[in-house]
Amino acid sequence: MQDKTLAIILAGGVGSRLHPLTADRAKPAVPFGGKYRIIDFTLANCLHSDIRRVLVMTQYKSHSLIRHLQRAWGFMRAEIGEFVELIPAQQRVDSQWYRGTADALYQNLDIIRRHAPDYVVVLGGDHIYTMDYSKMLYQHAASEADLTVGCIEVPLDEAKGFGVMSVDEEFRITRFTEKPAEPESVPGKPDLALASMGIYIFSMEFLTNALIHDAEDENSQHDFGKNIIPKAIQNAKSVAYPYLNQRGEPDYWRDVGSLFSYWKANIELC
Repeated sequence: MQDKTLAIILAGGVGSRLHPLTADRAKPAVPFGGKYRIIDFTLANCLHSDIRRVLVMTQYKSHSLIRHLQRAWGFMRAEIGEFVELIPAQQRVDSQWYRGTADALYQNLDIIRRHAPDYVVVLGGDHIYTMDYSKMLYQHAASEADLTVGCIEVPLDEAKGFGVMSVDEEFRITRFTEKPAEPESVPGKPDLALASMGIYIFSMEFLTNALIHDAEDENSQHDFGKNIIPKAIQNAKSVAYPYLNQRGEPDYWRDVGSLFSYWKANIELC
């Protein structure tokens, strides 16, 4: 199944809350744990999940990131169908740069189609975690979902910075709100909310139609969390995938979007 899957890493973030670490580089290129970069965690997850067709979409101050990917990830062999391919912002559709996460894929839809995937895994390049995406991919295919969203339980007071969802007994998503002022808690767990990890698996046909319709919507912010996913819940089969360890507990995952969370994750690594 993985040979029919294309992973896309969104790595163009400004990372303003990580300033001054992002003064000269994109957020995914910020060093972490010594010689590594934040994006290495997502790339390693793809490699260990046997997903070896990867596009990395860049935009903001990408030189440091591009140099790192060329030096550290140049061992992939295109002749046997594996690659980490850099996709810079090129204004392929019009004269605008990427207006949002969904627009980044829309502007490169011709490149995505060229790889002819059945499934597209959309990932952020700025999280610290270890995950086997293949398990989520198998659930997506088995449930015949149009969209699967990776999720994790987070403290309610931290959930304001995430997309928060509600699910039914079969983990079908019934509600999704991006960065809500008053996050909805998990039933029976008043101190926790079910947050999106920024990991999405789309069936290619559904993704293509969703991106085209979103691009035609003048009122859209062209963002997955704000536009694509809320509409998908209403019009398609959208399923949540809980990120759990072998004991059935939430596994380690950190969004290092602020200086404090970045420092805390480094201390936890130590």
